Amino acid sequence: MIRFSLRKRLHTAEGEIQLGLEMEVGAGQFASLYGKSGSGKTTLLRMLAGLADPDEGYIQVGGRIWFDSAKGVNLPPQKRAAGMVFQDYALFPHLSVRENLEFPLKRGAPRDRVEEILDMMGLRPFEKRRPDTLSGGQRQKVALGRALVTKPEILLLDEPLSAIDVESRLILQDEIAAVQKKYEVATLLVSHDLAEIFRLSQQVFCIEQGRIARSGKPESVFLRERLSGKFKFTGILLEINKSDAVKILSILIGNDIVKVALVPEDTTRLAVGDKVLVSSKAFNPLVLKID
Repeated sequence: MIRFSLRKRLHTAEGEIQLGLEMEVGAGQFASLYGKSGSGKTTLLRMLAGLADPDEGYIQVGGRIWFDSAKGVNLPPQKRAAGMVFQDYALFPHLSVRENLEFPLKRGAPRDRVEEILDMMGLRPFEKRRPDTLSGGQRQKVALGRALVTKPEILLLDEPLSAIDVESRLILQDEIAAVQKKYEVATLLVSHDLAEIFRLSQQVFCIEQGRIARSGKPESVFLRERLSGKFKFTGILLEINKSDAVKILSILIGNDIVKVALVPEDTTRLAVGDKVLVSSKAFNPLVLKID
């Protein structure tokens, strides 16, 4: 479990803001941070990892205090059981895939977790290759595996998929969901992608000007606030709910969410995460999956 209350003065492109965040993420829970650039999301991850110091407050992970300004506690990054994945991979270019995975481990530590990650994430065929010979998606798999190899108590993901093409992003979202579930590690994801948040998160915190403006399950936070009247678009299918004799589809287009009612027979080939085309004549919409 992650529990913290932190304050820090930030200088942003829009001026100075006072970051003041208090939240709790349960053991094994996947939560996301959503908000505009400069709202404090990345700074929060860096404070949790020990890469930036809060002005005041506390951080408690699994019953252990990592930071407490009142008590003078501030564990260095190497003593915090936190794994962090960045957008730019941050891999060592001169090391092989295996060597990048092994790098965080102490000398003499067992390598069984490395073997497990190589197999589970499909990296075994690339273990002797260097990062510059891999695709962006493969490099991010290595970065994710390296963050997990030390068995962290928390996993911090700072827009890890934003520089990857859509097809690879969907594959990696599945990888992240699978390893997060397997290792039951409390996870915080920074993302601007609502489809990604819906697909991965059990909880979302919306941050505005350094404060939590609203929080809850993604559907309760976003679906009631971002509805649009548009009826011709392509988008990502976020949710399928049954309502009496019809099914209600929630579809993301840009940063708008629309709801479309269809008879169950018209939804048999659709699944959450599909890219779909919605076309409508009057009030009789047609929703088709796009390959």
